[in-house]
Amino acid sequence: MNPLTDIRSHLLDGQAIPAQPLALDARRKFSERHQRALTRYYMASGVGGLAVGVHSTQFEIREPQHGLFKPVLELAARTIDEELKKAPRPFIKIAGICGRTTQAVGEAQLALGCGYQAGLLSLSAYKNDTEDDMIAHCQRVAAVIPVVGFYLQPAAGGRLLGYSFWRRFAEIPDVVAIKIAPFNRYQTIDVVRALAEAGREDVAIYTGNDDSIVVDLFTPFTFDVGGKKITRKIVGGLLGHWGVWTSKAVKLLNEIKDARRSETLDVKWLQTSIAVTDMNAALFDSAHGFAGCIPGILEVLRRQGLVPTNLCLNPHEVLSPGQAEELTRVGEAYPELTDDAFVAANLDAWLS
Repeated sequence: MNPLTDIRSHLLDGQAIPAQPLALDARRKFSERHQRALTRYYMASGVGGLAVGVHSTQFEIREPQHGLFKPVLELAARTIDEELKKAPRPFIKIAGICGRTTQAVGEAQLALGCGYQAGLLSLSAYKNDTEDDMIAHCQRVAAVIPVVGFYLQPAAGGRLLGYSFWRRFAEIPDVVAIKIAPFNRYQTIDVVRALAEAGREDVAIYTGNDDSIVVDLFTPFTFDVGGKKITRKIVGGLLGHWGVWTSKAVKLLNEIKDARRSETLDVKWLQTSIAVTDMNAALFDSAHGFAGCIPGILEVLRRQGLVPTNLCLNPHEVLSPGQAEELTRVGEAYPELTDDAFVAANLDAWLS
């Protein structure tokens, strides 16, 4: 699936796209076996894409002492292709793109060479730059690889990006989607309104708001554009949360897509929304300002046997006090949203 129109069509259909974590052993060394198993798990869960080299994969993979950016991208792409050869279906490989323009363009070129079809563009390296500088940067990267915009919340290294930025960003021709992850309703509206007013119906909107996944996926955003009511919807999710319990995340999205066809909303979805957010609070460690979000993801996968440890490349990035207990609590409270049995039944094959 290389043509830009195919990428757009696939994304607009609404996909469950996990952000892939990084598997490290007890010596903090990259475990290719477990990393491959993770990719197989996501493929078996029925996801429509995978984001690799993003926040959940740990930005530190780019540091020279680790040198893992290319190996991680290559292994994921190769494993995806192997699985798709067995059972072909539409799929999109998305690579995380970081840094100032020279670095970002280099990462985009590398990603293309590895077979990735789009880049999730982080602007964390532009914390104090002007809007003009950021737009010029985005244009440069989009000239190399189709871009998925990324509104990352400040607590995870992002910056505030207002309506004006997103309205200009929406004018970049090779933008294919925007992942909205400010964890803020006002800022979420800024992005959707910018796309509506730009008339970019070909740009898919994805939730990255892990604190409001279900609500985002049900909400119609309607704005007056030139005297005409324009409604846009968030069609899918590109989420760190969906890097765990993934088979149930795919099931959840499919059920939501079915339910969206009805003109009425069953109150059960509000209950599900709170359950998912409660689980995310434990997973992402909201009680401590999201300090334990990556170890939290890894801890769930460790308990399932998909990764050997919950260790991060940064030795200071660890589970917060009480977070392990919270993960146990939500797992027991919402078994319908976990997939331990699915993983247990297939783990040996994925690790082979």
